[in-house]
Amino acid sequence: MLISNTDFIKLPLHIKGKVRNVYDLGDKLLIVVTDRISAFDVVFPNLIPNKGKVLNSISEFWFDYTKDIVDNHVITTDVSQYPEGLSMFIEELQGRSMLVKKIKMAEAECIVRGYLEGSGLKDYQKTGKICGIKLPEGLKQAEKLPEPIFTPSTKALQGHDENVSFEELANKIGTDLAQRLKDTSIALYNKACKHAESKGMILADTKFEFGIIDGKLVVADEVFTPDSSRFWDAADYEIGRPQKSFDKQFLREYLEDIKWDKKPPAPVLPDEVIKKTEQKYIEAYERLTGKKL
Repeated sequence: MLISNTDFIKLPLHIKGKVRNVYDLGDKLLIVVTDRISAFDVVFPNLIPNKGKVLNSISEFWFDYTKDIVDNHVITTDVSQYPEGLSMFIEELQGRSMLVKKIKMAEAECIVRGYLEGSGLKDYQKTGKICGIKLPEGLKQAEKLPEPIFTPSTKALQGHDENVSFEELANKIGTDLAQRLKDTSIALYNKACKHAESKGMILADTKFEFGIIDGKLVVADEVFTPDSSRFWDAADYEIGRPQKSFDKQFLREYLEDIKWDKKPPAPVLPDEVIKKTEQKYIEAYERLTGKKL
C-alpha cells in the first residue's frame, strides 16, 4: 500500500513535513512516514514504494541499537497499542509509524562528518575548513577525515538551516547543552560506523535531532536513515570521486542530468528512476538490519 496523505487520521496535525506527517495526541505525538520523496527541498508528485516503511523501520532498528548511548522518544511502533482509535488503521500505519513522547527539541541540527563530501567538501575547497574547523591540506573528495567532526546547524529566521561553529552554537543554547550534543552525536556516529562496516557499508556523515525530557537528553525524529545519512558501498569505495550511495543521490544525479531548475513544480519521475530509488532504500534496510523488509 502506497501512502501519500494521511487524511484518514482525524487528529490535530502538529507538523506536515516533506515526508512525515506528525499528529498531536496531547503529551504524545504520532509520526507517520509517507512514501513521498523530495529533492532540493521540493516534493515530487511520484511516490516511492516502501520508502516510508524503510525509513521508519531503519529508525526503529537504530533507536534500539543505540539506547545504551542515549535514550530516545519512542513509546511503541505496534499500531494495536495506539490510542485514540488509531488501532483500526493497522494496514495503513503498521511499519510506517511510531508513537513517541512529546519533547522540547534542542535548537540545533547535529551533524557529524567522518568523510569529506557534500557541503563539507565545498566548504573545505574554499576555506580549508568545515564550519570553522581547520583540516589538513590536500584532502580529496570522499577521503576519510583524521577523526569525525561535529558541524552543527541552526534554524535561521527564514527557516533554512544555517551552518554554525561550535562556539556559536554554545552561545545560542548554552555551553553545557552544546557539549552534550557534540559528545553524544560523535558517540552515536562511532557506534553506527562500526556496525555499518560489519555490513560492508561506510557511514560518511549523518545528522541528528535531540530533545529534552525531564532534563535528560534524548534522540528524536529519525536516526541513520538513507534520508538523514550518507551510506556508501565499501566494496566500491575509492577516494577522489563520488561514491555509490544508498540514498537520494541517484535521484539527484538524474535531476541534474535532465537540467531541472530545482524549482516547483517537480517533474514527474520515470518508472526506472522510481524503481531504482526503491531498490536502493530496500538494500540499505536489509544490509543494515540483516532483515528482509
